[in-house]
Amino acid sequence: MANLFDDFDNRIPDATAGEMNFEVPLAERMRPLTLDEYAGQEHIIGKGKPLRALIDAGRLPSCILYGNPGVGKTTLVRVMASATKRRLLEINAVSAKVSQLRDLLVDAVDFKSKEGRNAVAFVDEIYHLNSGQQNVLLPAVERGDIILVGTTSENPWFEINKTLLSRMIVYTLKPLETTDILRLLRRAILDETRGLGKFDVSAGDDVLLHIASLTGGDARQALTRLEAAATSVAIGGGSLLSREAVDEATGRGTLRYDRASTDHYSVISALIKSIRGSDPDASLYWLARMLASGDDVRFICRRLCILAAEDVGLADPVALILAESCASACDRVGLPEAKLIMAEAVVYLASAPKSNSAYKAIDAAEGAVASGDIMEVPYHLRNDGEGYIYPHDDPKHWVPQKYLPRPARFYYPGKLGAEARMTDRLKRFWKRFSEEE
Repeated sequence: MANLFDDFDNRIPDATAGEMNFEVPLAERMRPLTLDEYAGQEHIIGKGKPLRALIDAGRLPSCILYGNPGVGKTTLVRVMASATKRRLLEINAVSAKVSQLRDLLVDAVDFKSKEGRNAVAFVDEIYHLNSGQQNVLLPAVERGDIILVGTTSENPWFEINKTLLSRMIVYTLKPLETTDILRLLRRAILDETRGLGKFDVSAGDDVLLHIASLTGGDARQALTRLEAAATSVAIGGGSLLSREAVDEATGRGTLRYDRASTDHYSVISALIKSIRGSDPDASLYWLARMLASGDDVRFICRRLCILAAEDVGLADPVALILAESCASACDRVGLPEAKLIMAEAVVYLASAPKSNSAYKAIDAAEGAVASGDIMEVPYHLRNDGEGYIYPHDDPKHWVPQKYLPRPARFYYPGKLGAEARMTDRLKRFWKRFSEEE
């Protein structure tokens, strides 16, 4: 075993010889140094896009880079500063003190006085700054003494002071596409200076795609998995990275999800929209994501009840009964068995006919009231009025009488499922339901 490790050590570049220090994680070594090396985020830094145009012109706005971990926020800040030849002053919001923020501002003002241009004050995870700390930065941003760039993985509209946020532009960074991550992995495994090229370990695109598929658009996680797997193969004397080696070395895929974060709302949104779109397979997947992340069963069930009323609605009134029964049963049974009950409800709701007519109807009625359309209650409908005709006295259990003082239309029936049968009945009573919509 000693000889094996000795052989592996010989394959690692010597940091003392002026080469890359391989004690530094691969993800850090492979950070892009230029915009041409940078992967992803074409919607903001692609050729001709707004931020790219500013960078190419040597200008930078005070801004927030908002996105999940591993999508390139910190790297983009550094590349932006380098590309515009500006001094970069970095501070981490987690450990920052007010005195350190003031020192940073002094350094920035000093740089501007000497160079005639602003430094980039980079606050990593800026949402960790409290209100008082954020206010320390505000005057410098207002005066134009600094270009403030903050990164955050939490929603800036919730976490950043509105006064500071109003003076900054928010750029949203997306999870990297599989093709972007594949390009990073290819470069990393071949690069002999910063990557794994000296290890003499190769990998086919199928294996690199497998790594990319496990990481949820997180470049850092992809490179970390590649390094762990390639190192494991090299230690074992191998030269070819396989899917099995990746799985053994790195385990299950990364579940990018936190019940307290934006991802929580993104995944529940995906679940609701998949059910609304009548895709039971996608709906089950997003349900599984929520369950695997330990989400609150009651929260999921509440959303299913809302969806049953809002999106399935009158096309299948049983859907709400089933959703409520699901909530009650899950509360009684608990996990893990509750997942079967929720799965049944999700498949039923996804497969059911859809109608949002009731949702639109109450919205329209509320809109009429809010706009000031306040009708008087017809005299015969009042509790002390006269002239009301009791519908059940008629064989049809219906009689023609006014229920509003003047005509108004809020409910437009859907044409699917049970609602279609309801509409047929209403057409027999009210002329307006027989008219073309």
